Amino acid sequence: MASNIELDTEDKLEYRFYPATNGVVNFKVRAANDAHLALTTGPEESDPMLEVFIGGWKNSKSVIRKNRTKPDVAEVDTPDVLNAGEFRGFWVKWFDDNKVITVGMEGAAAAFLSYENPEPFPINFVGVCTGWGACGSWIIEQNESAPSAPAAALVSGGAACWVPAANGEIPPGAVVGGSDGGSDEPIYIGRAQHEGAIIPGKVVASHGVCYVAWGGAENPKAEYEVLCDGTGTFVPVSGGEIPPNALPAGESEDGEPLFIGRVPHEGSVTVGKVQQSHGVCYIPYGGQEMAFAEYEIYVSQ
Repeated sequence: MASNIELDTEDKLEYRFYPATNGVVNFKVRAANDAHLALTTGPEESDPMLEVFIGGWKNSKSVIRKNRTKPDVAEVDTPDVLNAGEFRGFWVKWFDDNKVITVGMEGAAAAFLSYENPEPFPINFVGVCTGWGACGSWIIEQNESAPSAPAAALVSGGAACWVPAANGEIPPGAVVGGSDGGSDEPIYIGRAQHEGAIIPGKVVASHGVCYVAWGGAENPKAEYEVLCDGTGTFVPVSGGEIPPNALPAGESEDGEPLFIGRVPHEGSVTVGKVQQSHGVCYIPYGGQEMAFAEYEIYVSQ
């Protein structure tokens, strides 16, 4: 189960980023002109980067730009492709190991704009913005088979975001959620896909995995995401209490939101998942999934 991301962008040309999944973004946008998208490896503007400008030059043409440098690498006339009074639907796809980028209208199989990049790079994030006299309203669709991107995962400035990593990688700005009692090694806040769920858990760099609690076991996942640039804090709660500013961090296989929790246990402070309907925080520890009715939950500030 997944939900759409709905957001508004100002006339500022400042991208707001969210995690990209499955090589495609489907979206609707309402704007007079200049609906811009950025395809990036991280949640910020940095080379390498591809930008798609839809309805630029007073809503007369659309282009693809590489690394913020002219001349544009692809261009097509698209008169009146955007409308300030109604949503228009589009898709952007990348395939063949991110070499080929295509842009099309909702419901159309053929692209109206495409580019074959001779220097492909990992595309992990999509940013959206408007400018040049236009504000915008966006509805960004989430793929049902892909991990959902909670609205709290949107990145604007220093807000929290989830950064893909693997095999013990710890991205810059990773949020420490606890510590290992035996070694005092930091435990970072992570999440991973498992059995149709997106589950918050603990990343232990020396182990090379993110551990998530599910099905009574501590499940190691070599591919995961790490919470970065968060300015939140942990607050004590009990049972199924979920503060209004608790950060959604995933969902169960049945679509129930999951939150980030932590528990002190046997000298460690271990990060796990809070599932409101169960009234507990589950932590992965010692090969098991352990439940605690008293715990701390991560909230945004």
